[in-house]
Amino acid sequence: MSVRSFGFNKEGEEVLLYTIANGNIELSVSNYGATMVSLIEKKTGIDVLLGYDNVEGYTSHAGHLGGFIGRTANRIKDATFTLNGETYNLEINSKTNNIHGGETGFDRVMYEAEETDNTVTFHRISKDGEAGYPGDLDVTVTYTLLENGVELKAEGKALNKDTLFAMTNHNYYNLDGSDSILTHKVTLHAQQYADDDPDGISVLPLKNVEGTAFDFRNGKELGQDIACDDPQIIQNNGYDHHWAIDGTGLREFAVCQGKQLEMRVWSNLPGMHMYTSNFLNGTGKGGKAHTPHTGVCFEPEFIPNAINYDGVVKPIVKCGETSTQLIQLYLKKI
Repeated sequence: MSVRSFGFNKEGEEVLLYTIANGNIELSVSNYGATMVSLIEKKTGIDVLLGYDNVEGYTSHAGHLGGFIGRTANRIKDATFTLNGETYNLEINSKTNNIHGGETGFDRVMYEAEETDNTVTFHRISKDGEAGYPGDLDVTVTYTLLENGVELKAEGKALNKDTLFAMTNHNYYNLDGSDSILTHKVTLHAQQYADDDPDGISVLPLKNVEGTAFDFRNGKELGQDIACDDPQIIQNNGYDHHWAIDGTGLREFAVCQGKQLEMRVWSNLPGMHMYTSNFLNGTGKGGKAHTPHTGVCFEPEFIPNAINYDGVVKPIVKCGETSTQLIQLYLKKI
């Protein structure tokens, strides 16, 4: 375990970077946004995450690289929902909608940190009314180093009201350290996906993937259909969609293969958003250019706007109860 300064946030607070490692994996995380800054597979030396050399990159960029998104990941239509008969109006920060918790979502705040040899735990209380959400929410994010990967555990305890809790991690992965992920081969364990409306809201009913550009059941390169004439692909300049992952509970969601590394993504959430960094821009670690399709996001999640839909799993956590949301990443040299 090592701890060093990672710069200063916009409020002038010093931000720290925590690094833990074993024989196979080195992980660095920050107490700004509980952000995952690097994940290095030691046999190849490849850092599979896009990111920045200091916290100023994370505070000044809107791409949410590496951040832990909350209270609610993805979009809520018209930035409003009703819970227990009361209507709540959230911050509007994406057209007429709320996205990723608001302008100051959970990836834009400071956490208290505690570390051991193989874990880093971040903690904060999200107060009633923060970004418009109801109730005080006790939030804990724990990174645990595994033999060949890392577990990301988000826990939200509703302290005094029922509320929403739907965190996810927003890593941008590139398993080659290259300038494109279009040759990455991806397998998704999903029979159905959701179209997006023009504002990026996932819409129901779900569609079957068979015969579409969204069929990744047998594995294919991300670039195979990314230039096809599907209106959804054209609208988004690539993939930016929700897939309903087969099964329930902790299970494998996706397999991604680069030239030297394979990554497996597991979670206990209902589905996953895959985003092929269609509008990414800027400069990252070591001067690496961030351009469209230089990274791919695998974001386990509830379906976007779930709180406003019937017949789906809703991200409600009852007063006094704790919701635990898991993501596990496993890396292997091919």
